[in-house]
Amino acid sequence: MDYSLSFKVNEKIYLRDPEGTELGKKIVKNAIDLIYRLGFEHFTFKKLAKEMNTTEATIYRYFENKHRLLLYILNWYWSYMEYLVVFELPPLADSNAKLIRLIELLTHPLPESEGQTDYNKNFLHQIVISESSKVYLVKEVKEINENAVFKPYKDLCARISEIIQSHNPNYAYPHSLSSTLIETAHSQLFFSQHLTKLTDAGREDKTAFVEQFLKDLLFKSLQA
Repeated sequence: MDYSLSFKVNEKIYLRDPEGTELGKKIVKNAIDLIYRLGFEHFTFKKLAKEMNTTEATIYRYFENKHRLLLYILNWYWSYMEYLVVFELPPLADSNAKLIRLIELLTHPLPESEGQTDYNKNFLHQIVISESSKVYLVKEVKEINENAVFKPYKDLCARISEIIQSHNPNYAYPHSLSSTLIETAHSQLFFSQHLTKLTDAGREDKTAFVEQFLKDLLFKSLQA
């Protein structure tokens, strides 16, 4: 059965809710496509406006700057990931199976079978790999965090830590391991594609390599 997914993103991120209008949704959709093609450094509202055949002023009615737009895109992604963790993992037989599926979710694009969306899920996944750290590795992170704009990311980490604790209640660092898994999935996927000497990836499929590496890291960390 086909169904559509939408997530309520923190209103502190935007000036006008993109989900509230067709134009707003189009801005986000086209921004994902353009950031994927150009990279975040070369992405500008001027280029986005030209791509959409509109004006920069129109885009500025929705987002204060491109950092806020990227933050919106990533919040949407983290909310989607938490949705997958909440609805896909509980039916699995045990914590071992849940952790294996979790690693698959962290290393692959969002599944096409889970909810319809106008956004290109593969492009979105590549943006998360390449650009996600740019929303919090900034000098103003403390001030930005005061508005709870990283909550979806924190909620996802909390969900993962619950599964880790279920698997091994004596493990002392469930939250640290959760965030490490997420960030390592991104960095190793990026390195294996662009800076292979920083990894042990060979000629095999890069996603398969990172998936196997994370499984090895996770289960060895959780050995009683």
